[in-house]
Amino acid sequence: MLADTKERIQYATAIAMIASAVLMAFICFFLNHYKVEETVLWYVAQCLVYAASIFGISLAIKTKMGEVKNEVKQYVDQELSSKKDEGN
Repeated sequence: MLADTKERIQYATAIAMIASAVLMAFICFFLNHYKVEETVLWYVAQCLVYAASIFGISLAIKTKMGEVKNEVKQYVDQELSSKKDEGN
């Protein structure tokens, strides 16, 4: 199993949910004489919330990990430069 399989599954399900929401909205709109039922709107909203949570959580985690990596790198660089200055 690949290391990024979990992310691929998450993104695939989020995209599938968006596609199914759009498809259901269009089908309901055209089959019900240009009216969208409340239940279809609820389904669309739930699909969008799911997709937004998948994309938002992964983006937040990647952003936070980038911040942590930068802080660690700065700390290590400062320590190395201070050790280098002490040695001279």
